[in-house]
Amino acid sequence: MLQNLFGLLYLSAVLQFVSLTGAHNECPIQLNPQSVIVKYNSSVSVNCSTNVPHGGMGWEATEGSVPMTNDSLITWNIQHLRQWDIEPICYINYNNGSQCESRLPITIYKTIDNMSISTVDHTGPMIEGKQYKLQCDIQNVAPVNNLTVKWFKGRSLVNFTTFNDKTKTPVNESATLLITANRTDDGVQYRCEAELELETEESVMMAKLLYSHVNYKPKHSSSLEIISTNGKEVSLNCTVVANPAPTYTWHSKHLQEKITSSVLTSSTLTPGNYTCTATNFLGESSKVFIKSSGSQTTFWAIHISFQLLVALWNVI
Repeated sequence: MLQNLFGLLYLSAVLQFVSLTGAHNECPIQLNPQSVIVKYNSSVSVNCSTNVPHGGMGWEATEGSVPMTNDSLITWNIQHLRQWDIEPICYINYNNGSQCESRLPITIYKTIDNMSISTVDHTGPMIEGKQYKLQCDIQNVAPVNNLTVKWFKGRSLVNFTTFNDKTKTPVNESATLLITANRTDDGVQYRCEAELELETEESVMMAKLLYSHVNYKPKHSSSLEIISTNGKEVSLNCTVVANPAPTYTWHSKHLQEKITSSVLTSSTLTPGNYTCTATNFLGESSKVFIKSSGSQTTFWAIHISFQLLVALWNVI
């Protein structure tokens, strides 16, 4: 019996303590809007209201605080918000002396001042086969954990970077992309896009472009070409793509003068071998032309014999 009595007394004391401290399942405060995303130095206005009797309500904030009032709706209003770490709190006091509060989630953002794209520790054209680091520098943006940097090669997305820094004030950030230069990349557009992704309909983006310039050596698609003329005019075309453009030299016991053009055209070229070499500062590539004045049968005999010699040489 005494145990039951003490139990009832203890429960009564707990309920009385809860009543005195004003403990509630939920603070009866409505914020409108419930959260705010606002640009730095812009205005912001948020209503705080309640539908329960109270002993006073107000806004606590390092800027724009509202003194306690008996009204049921009060407004936190700032014309030029410049405090990055501000945490406004709306509160109500109950008649029993207890208090409840609701914090306003607020995100203050600042758009990018400037951005640039460059090749790290390198100027001038790239060299085929070498690796390079592209860097995108973003200046004075906040909050950085809402920033995403995307890399595009042409129209294709090739990489993206996000940031976990919780700093609220503006910072400078960089994102990098490693590439290996290829001759097909000459003139290709690389684009860096920095986007401040906000949980609103607004999304702020800035982009910068870099055009890659790649130097590469000459490279013929084949090292041999056999031409059967049957007395007709022929063209020995040694033209090859390279950057910078190559110079050409021809070698043959049938040539009496130095030739620097990429094409030999003549009906008087003596049958035989003609070797063309295309050269730039990165290297060279040679191609052999075999001019035959015989019939198609002779032409194919020479061609097959040459291929057999090449195959035998590779086996040896």
